[in-house]
Amino acid sequence: MLENLLLNHYEAAAVILSGIGLTNLLLQRNLIKKIIGLNIMDTAVYLFLAAKGYVAGRAAPILIEKAGGGWLTSSSIYVNPVPAGLVLTGIVVSVSVTAFSLALTLRLYEHYGTLNIDEALLKMTQEQEELEAKIEDAEEEVLA
Repeated sequence: MLENLLLNHYEAAAVILSGIGLTNLLLQRNLIKKIIGLNIMDTAVYLFLAAKGYVAGRAAPILIEKAGGGWLTSSSIYVNPVPAGLVLTGIVVSVSVTAFSLALTLRLYEHYGTLNIDEALLKMTQEQEELEAKIEDAEEEVLA
């Protein structure tokens, strides 16, 4: 068991990071801390994909010229480029989602004055109830 853990230490680190991120995402009430937890989980996925895509002793997926001319085209000497492409795409998406989440969090803080999700939801429901009461009053004035 310990030999497998030491052999697959990148995958084990990815699982640990994923657990830390998920715990942070579920238990924190602060929205910034939730976003950080999501980023930790993203990092765990990228580490896992990079670890699975690497094969020791293989070259980068760039064609190598043979000594007598021509190209080495055997797939057994190259690393699979798909996991690296997935990691790069995931990083771009992750940065975009983080920027959007932080922008929404900033707007929420400007409007409600708190980053605590429970306090913000309480203020939202109070605001909704006040708005519904104003609508009912306006309807009564129109009907009267």
